[in-house]
Amino acid sequence: MNSTIQEYAKRLKLSWIRQNYQDVKATSNEEYLLKLLKLEVEQREERRINLNLNQASLPKIPNVPFRWDEIEYKQGLTKEYLLEGQFLNNQENLIFFGGVGTGKTFLSALIALNAIQKYGKQARFFTVAGLVNKLLEANEKGSLSRFFKQIEKLDLLVLDELGYIPLHKQGAELLFQVISLCYEMRSLIITTNLRFGEWNHVFGDPILTEAVIDRLIHHLHLVVFKGPSNRMKESLLQS
Repeated sequence: MNSTIQEYAKRLKLSWIRQNYQDVKATSNEEYLLKLLKLEVEQREERRINLNLNQASLPKIPNVPFRWDEIEYKQGLTKEYLLEGQFLNNQENLIFFGGVGTGKTFLSALIALNAIQKYGKQARFFTVAGLVNKLLEANEKGSLSRFFKQIEKLDLLVLDELGYIPLHKQGAELLFQVISLCYEMRSLIITTNLRFGEWNHVFGDPILTEAVIDRLIHHLHLVVFKGPSNRMKESLLQS
């Protein structure tokens, strides 16, 4: 009898039930079935979240509270709106603007982590240079459409460090395709130390730059990071 239950559970892909059904205690058949199904669903959800976390490639998040008093944004945007991922429901974009080491990467990774763990969203984190390298490699191997399909499954795409490295023409055009793919379909968080007027230094083409900005600002919240460099402060404290 046990082997038959395990076989049916395997065929139905009920992996938790197949391995643990004998350990569940209940006072009625209905309670037993309810417990089995509930625990199977919880286990599947945990596996799905862990898979999404592995695929997200988030950077290590500092084990310290984020300094909310060192950022500013327009009235109407709130800490809860960001951390609870409410902007994702409206496919809105976030631009995190500020100097090096002011917490832009920290907050973007924290938002992505919450979106995955608490709200079941799919997110990916890339540096801009890292993403462009992947796009160029995929294009060379003929797997660009497969890579784009991965992007299409996301709720949130984080592009870190826009402006640190100028892009070559092909890389800039491929990055534009990704941003266009996200337009009004999924949210972007972009961290940068450049004002919009300086983005041409990255994309190298004023028409392409204008097209990129046009797709971002349609549904955009700008968050300004005004504090001193956290890495500089850590260095001073250690010296």
